[in-house]
Amino acid sequence: MYKKISILVLGFMFLVSFSIFAKQKIINGAGATFPYPVYSAWAYKYYKETGVRLNYQSIGSGGGVRQIKNRTVDFGASDAPLTPEKLNEYKLYQFPAIIGGVVPVVNIKGLKAGEFKLTKGILANIFLGKITKWNDPEISKVNPGVKLPDAKITVVHRSDGSGTTAIFTKYLAAISDEWKNKVGTGKSVNWPVGIGGKGNEGVANYVKRVKNSIGYVEFAYAKNNKLTYVLLENKEGNFVAPSFDAFKAAAAFANWDKKKGYYLWLVNAPGKDSWPIAGASFILLAKEQVESNKRVVKFYDWAFKNGDEIAEKLLYVPLPKNLKDNIRNYWRELGIY
Repeated sequence: MYKKISILVLGFMFLVSFSIFAKQKIINGAGATFPYPVYSAWAYKYYKETGVRLNYQSIGSGGGVRQIKNRTVDFGASDAPLTPEKLNEYKLYQFPAIIGGVVPVVNIKGLKAGEFKLTKGILANIFLGKITKWNDPEISKVNPGVKLPDAKITVVHRSDGSGTTAIFTKYLAAISDEWKNKVGTGKSVNWPVGIGGKGNEGVANYVKRVKNSIGYVEFAYAKNNKLTYVLLENKEGNFVAPSFDAFKAAAAFANWDKKKGYYLWLVNAPGKDSWPIAGASFILLAKEQVESNKRVVKFYDWAFKNGDEIAEKLLYVPLPKNLKDNIRNYWRELGIY
């Protein structure tokens, strides 16, 4: 009798131990599609080196905030940073993990990436539905010699709650008072025109399929899907191409403050070479989840030390060393590093 009970107790203890061990071997996160390519690449290498698996659901920034609010994941990811007030309300910590760029992409027959220019005003007016054809005189004026079709523009935007949308609409509001007053900013807005795709993947697929369309995606999706990106007028009035150096130039002017949970937008940054629609992707942690926070922080600390080359190959900008060190001090202060 006692022997049977001992076996049962040992079996139960083994199951509990295995459950705890298994939990320690998996980190569950969800959120932004913007950084998904680089997080996936980091996760693959991290698993090979440590045996710890990162399970990241690319569901959009809105979903990431929702899941960490509900405490159903170890971390959430959002390209739209939460304000200090929201962080306090939801009892969350926040820090940036990577920097990238949002790029307008088009599907116009005969055009190659970087051959087509858009001014700030033209881009806003297309998404407002005020410019409706590709051969509109305003577009033709800044693209002399470029053959543009007498065709209706199909606008493609995100249908889900999206940090990419938050960055893009934050930019449009910065350069267009009409957009700011009529549409506004956020992870979801009431779009004046267009069709919606889910995730960066959905928008990229729509633009690939729909002739004479324009959309916006994170640069890695534009490159991986061989989409035609545009040259865009920046704050200084220069037409710049999206690139690692252009995103880095935009990030150079950032002023990060850990006391505010690193709340910061990088749109419409100064600098003659700056890409105007840059943004960081942020990690969100629940304050009370100390042990899982330590596992998440261990992964991102590894990524900060070992992931820069991977990030750069995927055309993301790694955080500068001084910011990484600042974030590590932030983790220490929180008791999770």
